[in-house]
Amino acid sequence: MLKADCASCVGLCCVALAFARSADFAIDKPAGDPCVNLADDDACRIHDRLRPSGFRGCTVFDCFGAGQHVAQSTFGGASWRGDAGLRRSMFAVFPIMREVYELLWYLNEAVALSPRLEGGLGDEVLRVLAATERIADGAPAEVLGTDVATHRDVVVELLGRVSEALRAAAPKPAGKRHKKVGPRSDLMGARLAGADLRAVNLRGSYLIAADLQRADLGFADLIGADLRDTDLRGADLSTALFVTQPQLESARGDALTRLPPMLHRPAHWI
Repeated sequence: MLKADCASCVGLCCVALAFARSADFAIDKPAGDPCVNLADDDACRIHDRLRPSGFRGCTVFDCFGAGQHVAQSTFGGASWRGDAGLRRSMFAVFPIMREVYELLWYLNEAVALSPRLEGGLGDEVLRVLAATERIADGAPAEVLGTDVATHRDVVVELLGRVSEALRAAAPKPAGKRHKKVGPRSDLMGARLAGADLRAVNLRGSYLIAADLQRADLGFADLIGADLRDTDLRGADLSTALFVTQPQLESARGDALTRLPPMLHRPAHWI
Protein backbone atom coordinates (compact mmCIF):
# COMPACT_ATOMS: atom_id res chain seq x y z
CA MET A 1 0.00 0.00 0.00
CA LEU A 2 1.51 3.33 -1.10
CA LYS A 3 -0.48 5.46 1.29
CA ALA A 4 0.43 6.36 4.86
CA ASP A 5 -1.47 4.43 7.52
CA CYS A 6 -0.47 6.20 10.72
CA ALA A 7 -2.50 3.82 12.87
CA SER A 8 -0.24 0.96 11.75
CA CYS A 9 2.96 2.93 12.31
CA VAL A 10 4.74 3.86 15.55
CA GLY A 11 5.12 7.59 14.96
CA LEU A 12 8.35 7.18 13.01
CA CYS A 13 8.11 10.46 11.09
CA CYS A 14 7.45 12.23 14.43
CA VAL A 15 10.62 10.85 16.00
CA ALA A 16 13.22 9.72 13.46
CA LEU A 17 13.27 12.89 11.37
CA ALA A 18 14.55 16.36 12.26
CA PHE A 19 12.89 19.68 11.54
CA ALA A 20 13.85 23.29 12.10
CA ARG A 21 11.77 26.17 13.35
CA SER A 22 10.44 27.98 10.30
CA ALA A 23 7.27 28.86 8.46
CA ASP A 24 6.62 25.11 8.30
CA PHE A 25 7.42 24.15 11.89
CA ALA A 26 6.79 26.01 15.14
CA ILE A 27 9.78 24.44 16.92
CA ASP A 28 13.19 22.86 16.39
CA LYS A 29 13.38 19.08 16.76
CA PRO A 30 16.55 16.99 16.42
CA ALA A 31 16.42 13.64 14.64
CA GLY A 32 15.70 10.88 17.13
CA ASP A 33 13.80 13.06 19.59
CA PRO A 34 10.03 12.59 19.80
CA CYS A 35 7.97 15.59 18.73
CA VAL A 36 6.35 17.36 21.68
CA ASN A 37 2.99 16.64 20.07
CA LEU A 38 3.50 12.87 19.95
CA ALA A 39 1.33 11.04 22.48
CA ASP A 40 2.29 7.82 24.26
CA ASP A 41 0.07 5.83 21.87
CA ASP A 42 2.09 7.22 18.91
CA ALA A 43 -0.77 9.47 17.77
CA CYS A 44 -0.45 13.20 17.13
CA ARG A 45 -2.16 15.34 19.77
CA ILE A 46 -2.84 18.15 17.30
CA HIS A 47 -3.45 16.20 14.09
CA ASP A 48 -6.72 18.01 13.41
CA ARG A 49 -5.15 21.47 13.80
CA LEU A 50 -1.59 21.14 12.54
CA ARG A 51 -1.66 24.13 10.17
CA PRO A 52 -3.07 26.70 12.62
CA SER A 53 -0.67 25.36 15.26
CA GLY A 54 2.36 26.17 13.10
CA PHE A 55 3.09 22.66 11.80
CA ARG A 56 2.28 23.06 8.13
CA GLY A 57 5.33 20.93 7.32
CA CYS A 58 3.66 17.89 8.86
CA THR A 59 0.67 18.25 6.54
CA VAL A 60 2.82 18.20 3.40
CA PHE A 61 4.91 15.20 4.47
CA ASP A 62 3.99 11.77 3.14
CA CYS A 63 5.91 8.56 3.76
CA PHE A 64 3.99 6.82 0.91
CA GLY A 65 3.40 3.89 3.29
CA ALA A 66 7.02 3.43 4.34
CA GLY A 67 6.23 4.03 8.01
CA GLN A 68 3.83 1.14 8.47
CA HIS A 69 6.03 -1.10 6.32
CA VAL A 70 9.06 -0.46 8.55
CA ALA A 71 7.01 -0.94 11.72
CA GLN A 72 4.95 -3.96 10.72
CA SER A 73 7.10 -5.77 8.14
CA THR A 74 10.77 -4.81 8.42
CA PHE A 75 10.69 -4.90 12.23
CA GLY A 76 7.80 -7.31 12.70
CA GLY A 77 5.51 -5.05 14.70
CA ALA A 78 8.16 -3.90 17.17
CA SER A 79 8.28 -0.40 18.66
CA TRP A 80 11.26 1.89 19.10
CA ARG A 81 10.22 2.61 22.66
CA GLY A 82 12.34 0.95 25.37
CA ASP A 83 15.05 -0.63 23.19
CA ALA A 84 18.00 1.61 22.30
CA GLY A 85 19.48 -0.79 19.73
CA LEU A 86 16.18 -1.29 17.96
CA ARG A 87 15.58 2.44 18.09
CA ARG A 88 18.85 3.23 16.29
CA SER A 89 18.25 0.60 13.63
CA MET A 90 14.63 1.55 13.01
CA PHE A 91 15.45 5.25 12.78
CA ALA A 92 18.27 4.53 10.30
CA VAL A 93 16.07 2.34 8.11
CA PHE A 94 13.05 4.63 7.98
CA PRO A 95 14.49 7.52 5.88
CA ILE A 96 15.88 5.01 3.39
CA MET A 97 12.59 3.16 3.20
CA ARG A 98 10.72 6.41 2.70
CA GLU A 99 12.88 7.14 -0.35
CA VAL A 100 12.32 3.62 -1.66
CA TYR A 101 8.56 3.99 -1.25
CA GLU A 102 8.58 7.28 -3.12
CA LEU A 103 10.26 5.46 -6.01
CA LEU A 104 7.59 2.77 -5.76
CA TRP A 105 4.91 5.46 -6.08
CA TYR A 106 6.38 6.76 -9.33
CA LEU A 107 7.03 3.27 -10.73
CA ASN A 108 3.49 2.13 -9.98
CA GLU A 109 2.17 5.14 -11.86
CA ALA A 110 4.45 4.21 -14.77
CA VAL A 111 3.03 0.66 -14.67
CA ALA A 112 -0.52 2.05 -14.82
CA LEU A 113 0.52 4.05 -17.88
CA SER A 114 2.40 1.14 -19.50
CA PRO A 115 -0.37 0.31 -22.04
CA ARG A 116 0.58 3.59 -23.71
CA LEU A 117 4.26 2.58 -23.92
CA GLU A 118 5.93 0.77 -26.81
CA GLY A 119 9.22 -0.94 -27.55
CA GLY A 120 9.58 -2.95 -24.36
CA LEU A 121 9.63 0.12 -22.14
CA GLY A 122 6.67 -1.20 -20.14
CA ASP A 123 8.52 -4.46 -19.46
CA GLU A 124 11.54 -2.51 -18.28
CA VAL A 125 9.34 -0.59 -15.86
CA LEU A 126 8.08 -3.89 -14.42
CA ARG A 127 11.63 -5.19 -13.97
CA VAL A 128 12.77 -2.06 -12.14
CA LEU A 129 9.61 -2.09 -10.03
CA ALA A 130 10.36 -5.67 -8.97
CA ALA A 131 13.94 -4.73 -8.06
CA THR A 132 12.67 -1.81 -5.98
CA GLU A 133 10.17 -4.04 -4.19
CA ARG A 134 13.00 -6.44 -3.32
CA ILE A 135 14.85 -3.58 -1.64
CA ALA A 136 11.74 -2.69 0.36
CA ASP A 137 11.28 -6.31 1.46
CA GLY A 138 14.84 -6.67 2.73
CA ALA A 139 15.87 -7.20 6.33
CA PRO A 140 17.13 -4.10 8.22
CA ALA A 141 20.80 -4.86 7.48
CA GLU A 142 20.01 -5.40 3.79
CA VAL A 143 18.14 -2.12 3.53
CA LEU A 144 20.96 -0.25 5.25
CA GLY A 145 23.49 -1.87 2.92
CA THR A 146 21.65 -0.92 -0.26
CA ASP A 147 23.06 1.80 -2.50
CA VAL A 148 19.72 3.57 -2.83
CA ALA A 149 21.28 6.63 -4.49
CA THR A 150 22.51 4.52 -7.42
CA HIS A 151 19.18 2.72 -7.67
CA ARG A 152 17.37 6.03 -7.61
CA ASP A 153 19.49 7.20 -10.56
CA VAL A 154 18.34 4.12 -12.49
CA VAL A 155 14.70 4.85 -11.68
CA VAL A 156 14.96 8.55 -12.52
CA GLU A 157 16.55 7.80 -15.89
CA LEU A 158 13.85 5.25 -16.67
CA LEU A 159 11.03 7.59 -15.64
CA GLY A 160 12.57 10.24 -17.88
CA ARG A 161 12.22 7.92 -20.86
CA VAL A 162 8.68 7.01 -19.85
CA SER A 163 7.80 10.69 -19.62
CA GLU A 164 9.35 11.47 -22.99
CA ALA A 165 7.42 8.65 -24.67
CA LEU A 166 4.11 9.64 -23.12
CA ARG A 167 4.52 13.34 -23.83
CA ALA A 168 5.56 12.68 -27.42
CA ALA A 169 2.24 10.93 -28.05
CA ALA A 170 0.09 13.42 -26.12
CA PRO A 171 -1.76 16.48 -27.51
CA LYS A 172 0.36 19.61 -27.46
CA PRO A 173 -0.33 23.35 -27.46
CA ALA A 174 -1.21 24.79 -30.84
CA GLY A 175 0.59 28.09 -30.25
CA LYS A 176 3.99 29.11 -28.94
CA ARG A 177 4.99 27.99 -25.48
CA HIS A 178 6.18 30.26 -22.71
CA LYS A 179 9.89 30.62 -23.51
CA LYS A 180 10.94 30.07 -19.90
CA VAL A 181 8.99 26.83 -19.43
CA GLY A 182 11.05 23.64 -19.29
CA PRO A 183 12.80 21.22 -16.93
CA ARG A 184 14.32 22.84 -13.82
CA SER A 185 12.90 26.22 -14.85
CA ASP A 186 12.79 29.12 -12.40
CA LEU A 187 9.11 30.00 -12.57
CA MET A 188 8.74 31.42 -9.09
CA GLY A 189 5.80 33.83 -9.13
CA ALA A 190 5.29 33.29 -12.87
CA ARG A 191 1.98 34.43 -14.34
CA LEU A 192 0.73 31.40 -16.22
CA ALA A 193 -3.01 31.68 -15.60
CA GLY A 194 -4.91 29.92 -18.38
CA ALA A 195 -1.70 28.70 -20.00
CA ASP A 196 -1.72 25.65 -22.26
CA LEU A 197 1.07 23.58 -20.72
CA ARG A 198 0.09 20.22 -22.16
CA ALA A 199 2.98 17.75 -22.51
CA VAL A 200 5.49 20.25 -21.09
CA ASN A 201 8.46 18.91 -19.15
CA LEU A 202 8.42 20.76 -15.81
CA ARG A 203 10.37 18.22 -13.79
CA GLY A 204 12.41 19.83 -11.04
CA SER A 205 11.02 23.30 -11.80
CA TYR A 206 10.45 26.01 -9.21
CA LEU A 207 6.80 27.00 -9.39
CA ILE A 208 6.67 28.58 -5.95
CA ALA A 209 3.78 31.06 -5.75
CA ALA A 210 3.24 30.79 -9.53
CA ASP A 211 -0.22 31.56 -10.89
CA LEU A 212 -1.45 28.45 -12.71
CA GLN A 213 -5.15 29.17 -12.38
CA ARG A 214 -7.11 27.37 -15.11
CA ALA A 215 -3.89 26.12 -16.70
CA ASP A 216 -4.04 22.90 -18.72
CA LEU A 217 -1.34 20.52 -17.46
CA GLY A 218 -2.42 17.46 -19.42
CA PHE A 219 0.52 15.03 -19.59
CA ALA A 220 2.87 17.68 -18.20
CA ASP A 221 5.73 16.07 -16.26
CA LEU A 222 5.69 17.47 -12.71
CA ILE A 223 8.08 15.08 -11.03
CA GLY A 224 10.05 16.96 -8.38
CA ALA A 225 8.42 20.32 -9.23
CA ASP A 226 8.20 22.67 -6.26
CA LEU A 227 4.52 23.65 -5.95
CA ARG A 228 4.68 25.54 -2.67
CA ASP A 229 1.89 28.13 -2.72
CA THR A 230 1.33 27.52 -6.42
CA ASP A 231 -2.18 28.66 -7.36
CA LEU A 232 -3.87 25.67 -8.98
CA ARG A 233 -7.43 26.92 -8.73
CA GLY A 234 -9.36 25.64 -11.73
CA ALA A 235 -6.25 23.99 -13.22
CA ASP A 236 -6.46 20.63 -14.97
CA LEU A 237 -3.96 18.10 -13.56
CA SER A 238 -6.14 15.08 -14.26
CA THR A 239 -3.58 13.50 -16.61
CA ALA A 240 -0.44 15.27 -15.35
CA LEU A 241 2.51 12.92 -14.89
CA PHE A 242 4.12 11.95 -11.58
CA VAL A 243 2.21 14.28 -9.27
CA THR A 244 2.33 13.40 -5.57
CA GLN A 245 0.06 14.20 -2.65
CA PRO A 246 2.75 16.27 -0.88
CA GLN A 247 2.96 18.53 -3.93
CA LEU A 248 -0.77 19.15 -3.76
CA GLU A 249 -0.69 19.69 0.00
CA SER A 250 1.89 22.45 -0.47
CA ALA A 251 -0.14 24.18 -3.22
CA ARG A 252 -3.43 26.07 -3.33
CA GLY A 253 -6.47 24.84 -5.19
CA ASP A 254 -10.24 24.69 -5.18
CA ALA A 255 -13.23 22.52 -6.06
CA LEU A 256 -12.62 23.18 -9.77
CA THR A 257 -9.05 21.84 -9.73
CA ARG A 258 -8.99 18.53 -11.58
CA LEU A 259 -6.70 15.91 -10.03
CA PRO A 260 -5.23 12.55 -11.06
CA PRO A 261 -7.51 9.72 -9.88
CA MET A 262 -5.07 8.32 -7.28
CA LEU A 263 -4.82 11.64 -5.41
CA HIS A 264 -7.27 13.48 -3.19
CA ARG A 265 -8.19 17.11 -2.70
CA PRO A 266 -6.28 18.61 0.28
CA ALA A 267 -8.46 19.57 3.24
CA HIS A 268 -7.16 23.15 3.31
CA TRP A 269 -8.15 23.90 -0.31
CA ILE A 270 -11.12 26.22 -0.69
